Amino acid sequence: MSTPGKIHVGGQDLELPVIEGTEGEKAVDISALRGTTKYITLDQGYGNTGSCTSKITFIDGEKGILHYRGYSIEELCEKATFVEVCYLLIHDKLPTQAELDEFNELLDKYSLVHEAMLHLINHFPYDAHPMNVMGCLVQALSSFYPGVDAKSKTEHINLTAARLIAKTRAFAALAYRKSKGFPLVYPNKGEDYGSNFLRMMFDTPVKHYEPDPDMVKAMNILLILHADHEQNCSTSTVRLVGSSHANLYASVASGIAALWGPLHGGANQSVMEMLQNIKDKGLGIEQVINKAKDKDDPFRLMGFGHRVYKNFDPRARIIKDLCRKILLKNANSDPLLDLAIELEDKVLADDYFIERKLYPNVDFYSGLLYRAMGFPVNMFTPIFTVGRMPGWIAHWKEMVSEPGGKIGRPRQIYTGYTNRSYPDISERK
Repeated sequence: MSTPGKIHVGGQDLELPVIEGTEGEKAVDISALRGTTKYITLDQGYGNTGSCTSKITFIDGEKGILHYRGYSIEELCEKATFVEVCYLLIHDKLPTQAELDEFNELLDKYSLVHEAMLHLINHFPYDAHPMNVMGCLVQALSSFYPGVDAKSKTEHINLTAARLIAKTRAFAALAYRKSKGFPLVYPNKGEDYGSNFLRMMFDTPVKHYEPDPDMVKAMNILLILHADHEQNCSTSTVRLVGSSHANLYASVASGIAALWGPLHGGANQSVMEMLQNIKDKGLGIEQVINKAKDKDDPFRLMGFGHRVYKNFDPRARIIKDLCRKILLKNANSDPLLDLAIELEDKVLADDYFIERKLYPNVDFYSGLLYRAMGFPVNMFTPIFTVGRMPGWIAHWKEMVSEPGGKIGRPRQIYTGYTNRSYPDISERK
């Protein structure tokens, strides 16, 4: 805790504690503000409001830094597997070989889907969006595996974490295969998480799918990049719902609903739609740039800028190189990739975007990479969900384990009508 800050409001002077994090971030603790002065703060979108302290993920938006539990995203993508990152986020340590083997055993064991849930999914229409299917199935897990709430023992929560990470992968593949009319494919025991996911998606009884090593590596890195991102919309939703002591399944299902939004997990789909639209209309890059600058033009440049990063998104650097490698390896010339690279070059050289710090973010390239790997557009956000699951679990677990935790309850400034008299129905207009 640093030297207290001072505020003068409502004719009163108030000293407020300053909290300092381990990476030097500072926050003014306003917990006593309303009780002392009757004032609250107003921060629409919570861009300047810290809702909690956390030991999970650190972001420096100005420097383009992202760390999970103290490890850089670059090093984790280079050296770790997604399963190791899951364990790291949930347990605050990298696993030993024995711990990793045990965790993988749990993932294999819990990948089985209850037969009653298979009957449940048959009631969805074939064109149901996979995010809707996944959200419903995750919510339903609380009926099949009850008892995991804020009072559960840590061991029980840890087993449930493995169950969620395993079943989310199965649900994503199941939702896709239902839309195709394909039977469910279960994972192979002992095969890594990414290979199994690709095979569960694309294997058929008449055409065996053998995952390409570069595709497996790409899948691993994509999931790691999505594993956590601090107090974003969906993670904050999981924490807020969980603060009521809702069970882990219900809390995570709320995160899936939040992630589905086009401004959050659906952003990479919007990028693909934008690029396809540019290509279909035959627009030149200069035309696109000018449309993006025109305040009266409804066109929006998707995939550039970020609420947190005011520098280059470190995830975008990793995924851009990966995307190029996958496409070049397959000797495919994807016109949308060429368009994306040309657009990025122009934007990064334009003073208008430089001054506004509108750099490419992870969504700009992730959609292109998913496309190159064979995933349809409606599966982009479900894959994001599979990757983000350990982050949501880690935040829920951290929140419910904190002593003195309170239910989330933001304040507001009321701007509606003042006291009104109730008119008879004959007098209403």
